[in-house]
Amino acid sequence: MKQGLAQLRDAQVPSYTLAAELLLLHVLGRNRTWIYSHPEEELSSEEAQRYSEFLRRRIAGEPTQYLTGKQEFWGLEFEITTDVLIPRPETEHVIEVALDRLAVREIRAGRRQTLSGEGLLIADIGTGSGCLAIALAKELPAASIVATDISPAALAVARRNAERHDVANRIHFVESNLLDKVCTGCALPEAANESPVTNHESLLFDLMVSNPPYIGRREAPTLMREVREHEPEIALYGGEEGYEFYADLITQVAMLLKPGGILVLELGHNSLSAVQSLLDAPTWGNVGVTNDLAGIPRVLAAEKT
Repeated sequence: MKQGLAQLRDAQVPSYTLAAELLLLHVLGRNRTWIYSHPEEELSSEEAQRYSEFLRRRIAGEPTQYLTGKQEFWGLEFEITTDVLIPRPETEHVIEVALDRLAVREIRAGRRQTLSGEGLLIADIGTGSGCLAIALAKELPAASIVATDISPAALAVARRNAERHDVANRIHFVESNLLDKVCTGCALPEAANESPVTNHESLLFDLMVSNPPYIGRREAPTLMREVREHEPEIALYGGEEGYEFYADLITQVAMLLKPGGILVLELGHNSLSAVQSLLDAPTWGNVGVTNDLAGIPRVLAAEKT
């Protein structure tokens, strides 16, 4: 691994130590404990060749996650392909805020604070790899979830991740531009692979979360090449400025969220003022902002009045 680490360092690859280690783990099919407890082991010629090829591709700008095909999020391992955005640690704040808001709502209602998600209907808008929907399904084992995405390829990845984590029977995947295919006159299908069917009972949600495209196209030249050249544009760019996407999203959410229902959105680094202004009274109340570990406003939450 030392040779690989040196190559990545000399090429000024970000987080080169971690990248060298993850690529080696991937080539060997071993875990970190095994590698460090067997320092005398030598790579076979085939393994050395594969490792060299992965190092070359990483130096050329391909993200480590796309090379290994996986990324950890909320303590869970997700399959990642170039059809989906790579889950970031800061997106975990969306889960934290959503769970906190639900818990506070239970306290206000005088209910027990043990939150299983029973009776809750949740939507993840623009699910990508499915990381938000699946993390919420694991935390709220009695909740039902609808996950939408405009990309059928992304939905295929999300479905595989849901199956991997044994929550596919509680997440209904819908190919949709935002919430266009999710209507107030629809009921959840009986099986996860069925389309919603119309009935007389409205489909209204208790919680809606989204990590939408929020990078401005004008910012593209400033992005790391790993992001600019390899991650899917449809999941990155939210318009020329980056925050244009939120207006339609919030308008649609307002029609599908129950009174007292919760909206939790991830924000771009400079989009707070533009997005917060869309959550006006009398439709929205209890608006709150959560910063990430770098002090950047990262999550915006509100409740429908």
